[in-house]
Order: sequence, then structure tokens, then C-alpha cells
Amino acid sequence: MWVEQYVRLHGVGSCSPRVKRCLGYVTGQKNIVDMPFDSAAQVVKFIGFICILKPFGGCTLGAEVLFAIFPLCANAVIYNVQNFGAKPNNGRDSTKAFLQAWSLACSSTTPAMMFIPRGTYLVNTVAFSGPCKSARVTVRIDGKIQAPPSSYWEIGNYGTWILFQGINGLTINGGILDARGSPFWICRRASAYCPQGATSLSFNNVKNGIVSGIVSIDSQKAHMAINGCKTMKIRKVTLIAPAQSPNTDGIDIQSSTGIKILDSSIRTGDDCIAIGPGTKSLLVQRVVCGPGHGISIGSLARSPNEAGVEGIKVKDVTLTGSDNGLRIKTWPKPSNGFVKNVLYQNIVMNNVRNPIIIDQIYCPGTKGCSDQNSGLKISGVTYLNVSGTSATPIAIRFHCSATTPCDGIKLSNVNLTYSKQPAKTFCFSALGTSSAGQLGTSLSVGQLGTSLSVGRPTPGSCF
Repeated sequence: MWVEQYVRLHGVGSCSPRVKRCLGYVTGQKNIVDMPFDSAAQVVKFIGFICILKPFGGCTLGAEVLFAIFPLCANAVIYNVQNFGAKPNNGRDSTKAFLQAWSLACSSTTPAMMFIPRGTYLVNTVAFSGPCKSARVTVRIDGKIQAPPSSYWEIGNYGTWILFQGINGLTINGGILDARGSPFWICRRASAYCPQGATSLSFNNVKNGIVSGIVSIDSQKAHMAINGCKTMKIRKVTLIAPAQSPNTDGIDIQSSTGIKILDSSIRTGDDCIAIGPGTKSLLVQRVVCGPGHGISIGSLARSPNEAGVEGIKVKDVTLTGSDNGLRIKTWPKPSNGFVKNVLYQNIVMNNVRNPIIIDQIYCPGTKGCSDQNSGLKISGVTYLNVSGTSATPIAIRFHCSATTPCDGIKLSNVNLTYSKQPAKTFCFSALGTSSAGQLGTSLSVGQLGTSLSVGRPTPGSCF
């Protein structure tokens, strides 16, 4: 069995795993550590960067040999933030050290790594910018990155805490991000004068990115934002904020193509995932969500000229105790935007207040709401194999635009209950079909499974 191990070394070095040897530089001297298959006794203990050693099997592990959760890139040049002045657990700002390590990693012509060892590092608002010279730059976080403790204004004024921008070929592995959002939430709840608040981790114009194993806690606002990105994979991330923390979305996405969110847990005070204008070819799979406001497309139609949303797949997702489940929300305003070709498949609802909802009269707070109809067109939305329990009698609510009806809505094998009885449905201005499911009485003139032929169904009518 191939087991990946690592030894900590000091300084900058390179890995040569195929020949079972690790090359490092300790106080300017090259050191070679040979790892035989049957013994760990020859391991030399150093402090600093990490080198993968493989193959390595059939041995008794010593105290100096640790399992590597995320294997490091072979032959990568390692830039340890501690070598640039970052000091863990001492309450001092490490922002400059992080930027210096990033600058060297990004300017390397060969694959490079910025390495954050174990410990807690205070970091203020920071932007890691490209373009970088090598095909891939890796950020490996073994420790915790924490926002300044003195005032939430320090990062709250900037809109984002940690930003990666303009990079082609970025990998981020592991680590904890703690934005210390609680004082900001208290300010927001008191309706006092507050900063705009910061997203913990943002990606702008990043291509071919991988984010794996991040744990983000107590973000001021959203935990993660993806803007103008192409071909990114977000996997095995854990995003946590209290259920009552305002506007703490899990992941916000807009103007991005080819994003995958996989094998993750999102427990926040707002949308687990918010899918904004210009999002195309998005896959969300094997995600656990709740509490929070569910998985939302929108809000959309804030402005009349807005890019559409299409090619969205949400599969193998469980929602528990959330206010909403699968939601599409648009403002009641003129818009040339659209939502089309959406698939929700293999979804489990556990005590969700609004399991399935299309809301085209969205206006939170009821202040300044428009009496217009939404011009945004919703079409081709499929709900396949959706089951579980609703916390309210009406489990499906389609309130579409009176002037631009939803069409191509498909319900297939949808089984939702309320108090152990089939839940009800409500539809307005929605056209579609339903089959092979169990729901209760419709608040409608038509029964589920029947496609209405009228151009605009009357209030309460369901297909």
C-alpha cells in the first residue's frame, strides 16, 4: 500500500519521492535523508518545510514521521512564512511575511509553495495577486489564520479579508480561517453605524483553481466569494457561522464558469450557496447544508441588464433545518436576465421550512418594494428524486412573474411530507409537469400531473 509520509525540514528544498530521498537545506548545508522501506529509525528531525516521501510501507512509525493529509508537490520550491518573520501564537501581525512569501512563490518559474506551518497567525486585509510565472502555485496551510482582535473595522472596511486575484493555476490546501465576526454581527443587529463587512476568502479572475480542506469560521459576511473565475474545484470545505449571524453566506458565485463544489459542509446564517448573475456550468454535489437559507439562485434582477444563469446542477445534497431548500429568487423589476437548464437531483430535506420555492416577488424587509412584475425568464428547471420533510404545510411554492411565466418546470419523484402527511403545493404563473411522486392537495385549479395549457395560470394554480 502506498502511504504518503512527510518529514519537517528547515528552509527551502525539493522532493524526490520516487527514489525515497528528501533533499533540504539546513543552515546552508544540503542534507539527504534516506527512507528505507522497513525502518523509520533513520528519520532525522528538522523544523520547517515539508517533503513527501513515497513509497513508504510496512514500517513502524516513529514520533518524527507524520501522515500528510495533503501531499506536497514533488520538486516544488517551498517558501515558509516563518522564514520571513511570521511568528505564530504571539499576537503580532504576520501580513508582511505572508506577502513576502507569496511574492517569491508567485515569481518562481518552477512550481512553488507558500507554506503556513502550525500555529495561529494574525493577518490583516491582504491581496495575493498574479499573474504568476509558473504553471501552478500552491498555498499550504497547516495552521490557523486569524483576523486582528482589536477591531472589526480593520477588515470590515475593505469588503474582503483574504483575496486571491488574477492567477492561473492556484491550489490552496488545508487550514483554518477565523474572521472573528461576532462583534460585527452585534453591530449589524443593533442597526448601529457599521462597516460594510468583509468576505473571508475571495477569488477574482482565478483560472484552474483548487481549494481543498479549508475550514472557515465566523466570517463577518460571506465565507467565500468566486467572481469572474473559470474552472475551479472547491472540495471538502467546512464553513461555519451561527444560525442567527446576518448575511453569512457560505459561498457566493457570480460571473463564473465551470465551478465545482464537492463533498462539503456548510452551516451558516444565510444562503449555503448563492448563485449570482453570469454563473454557468456549476456543479454542486455531495454537500450538507443547514442551518441557513438553503441553496439559492439569486437574488437576480436587481438591475435591468444582467447576465443570465444556466447549466446549474445540484446533486446528492442534504438540507437540514434551513429556512429554504432549493430557491430561485428574483426582484420584481424589469430585466433581460434569465435562469435556464437547472437540475436538482437526489435531494433530501429534513424539516426545511420552504423545501422548493421560486419567488419572483422577492423583496426582503418590504421597504422600497416595486409593484412591477419581474421580467426575468425562468425555464427548464427539473426537480428529480426530492424527498423528506417540510416544516410548513406548503412544501412547494412557485410564485412566478405574472407577465413572464415560468415554463418547463418538471417534478419527477418528488415526495415531501408535513406532519407525516403529504405536503401541499402552491403555484402562480408556472407551467410544467409532474409525475411519480406523492404530494397532498394542490392549492390550485389543476392537479399535479396535469399540464395546464393556459398561457398564464390563475393565482393558486398548479400543473
